[in-house]
Amino acid sequence: MSTNLFGEASGDWLGGVGLPHGPRIGARSLVSRVASAAAELAWPTRCVLCDAPGVLLCKRCREGLPWFSQRWACPNCGAPFGWVSCTECGASRGELWESRACVCALPLADAGRALALSYKDAGERRLAPVIAAVMACALDEASAWPAADGAARFDASELDAVCFVPATRAAYARRGFDHMEDVSRSLAGMLGLPLADVLARPEAQDQRRLGREERFANAACSTIVVGDVTGCSLLLVDDVVTTGASMRACARDLLAHGADSVTACALARTW
Repeated sequence: MSTNLFGEASGDWLGGVGLPHGPRIGARSLVSRVASAAAELAWPTRCVLCDAPGVLLCKRCREGLPWFSQRWACPNCGAPFGWVSCTECGASRGELWESRACVCALPLADAGRALALSYKDAGERRLAPVIAAVMACALDEASAWPAADGAARFDASELDAVCFVPATRAAYARRGFDHMEDVSRSLAGMLGLPLADVLARPEAQDQRRLGREERFANAACSTIVVGDVTGCSLLLVDDVVTTGASMRACARDLLAHGADSVTACALARTW
């Protein structure tokens, strides 16, 4: 059965519920599906953007997503309209980020903000593969455009693994999960790459409460590389790029521990 990036197949959409077919149904799987179906009856799935019933992101809202055009986006920081001269970073002055390219899918407003907050703060964890699919679409478009080094901004065949900017200890305790781990696992599967859980941030503060300079100071000393990344070309993912402090700090630490290159990708970006 074929599916698209957003999981549509035979009327079954990500976030919807259906019982498995065929004679070989494990007892645990069946119980899980029945429980999911019961939960769906009690709390029907609705689109996180328009509240339409049935799916987490309906077709109308999906088709109306305000995508960044990767053709005009800054390859250095992912901001829109920064291809010639970016006002959000120092690329025009030769001040390049540690990542070789940064790809962002949506602006952090309206749809982009609703997807991010519904997932990580409202606890709608079924959005992980939906967010991963949005990021995969942006990466696919970015593959047609060059980074600062002249190569494609994204090429899955040149990468060894997907890794992610980890949640802080406080954020993990508050949410009960690392929001980018599930997204990264889904994205890795879509790209045919392994997931590398190689970063930790045990002492970092919540970036959302900090100003620009405080963000850079907080990020600069809070990341720990906990896996062997020697010689690896990595796709580093996060949900939001604001100042780029977290993404840059993680990329810098990965490179310092022997990674060959880091390509960055985020669901949304402020600008």
